[in-house]
Amino acid sequence: MIDTLSTHRPLKRLSAMRSTDFFDTSRSLRLLALGVLLAAGTSLAGCARDNTTTGSLPDDYRTRHPIVIAESEHAIDVPIASGDRHLTISAREVIRGFAQSYKGTSTGVVEIMLPSGSANAAAADSMRREIRAALVQAGVPAKRLLETHYQAGGPNDAAPVRLRYTAITAQTGPCGQWPSDLAVNTIQNKNYENFGCASQANLAAQIANPMDLLGPREMSPIDAVQRGEVLNDYRGIDTTVDTGGTTINFN
Repeated sequence: MIDTLSTHRPLKRLSAMRSTDFFDTSRSLRLLALGVLLAAGTSLAGCARDNTTTGSLPDDYRTRHPIVIAESEHAIDVPIASGDRHLTISAREVIRGFAQSYKGTSTGVVEIMLPSGSANAAAADSMRREIRAALVQAGVPAKRLLETHYQAGGPNDAAPVRLRYTAITAQTGPCGQWPSDLAVNTIQNKNYENFGCASQANLAAQIANPMDLLGPREMSPIDAVQRGEVLNDYRGIDTTVDTGGTTINFN
C-alpha cells in the first residue's frame, strides 16, 4: 500500500507540472502572435499611399504640368495659288469653321494677314473681299475684321492668307523638357520631368469652354412637363389611361 501511494504521488506532481507548462506555453504563443499582428499593422500603416502619388513615385504630373487659363493665339492658314480667282469650296468650309470657333471663344479682332512679295500676292489681295464676306456670313462682325500684310520669304514661297485672333484658352506649358539624365531618375525610382505632359496637353485641348475650370455655369430653367412625367412614374400613375375625353386627329 505504501509502495502504491509513493508511486502515484510523483505522477500527480508530474501531471500538474506539465499542465502548468502547457498554459505558460499557450500564453507565450498568444503574446507572440499579438506582437506579430501589431508589427504587421504598423508596417501596413507605413505603406499607406497618398492619393497624389503613384506607388512609390513621389512626384505628381498634375502639379508639374498644370492646366492654366491664359491668352492664346488661334490661327489658320488658307492656301491660295497664284492662278486662283475665287475661293475654293474647301477654303470656304475652313473659314466657316474658323468663324464658328471665334464666335464661341472670343469677341476681339480677327486679323486677315495677306502676303507680300510672293507669287500669289496678287491673287491673295484680289480675294480678300471674298474672305471678308465669308467671315461676315459666318457670323463675324464686319467691324471686328482687320487687314494687315506680312513679308513672304521670297517669290517661290507658298505664302498663305493667315486668319488669327486671340482668346482665353486652357493650356499647359511646352512639352519636351529633359533637364536631367533619364537613367538617373529611373534608378532613384522617380518619374521623369516630361512625364504626363502630353496627357495634360491633350486634356486641355479637349476643353470646349475654359470657363468651366473656374466655376459652374448657371442652371438652366426646370422643364415642368418633364418633371411632372418623372413624378407620375415615381408614384406609379399611368398617364396613358383613357379618361373618356375626345381625341382629335389632324390630317
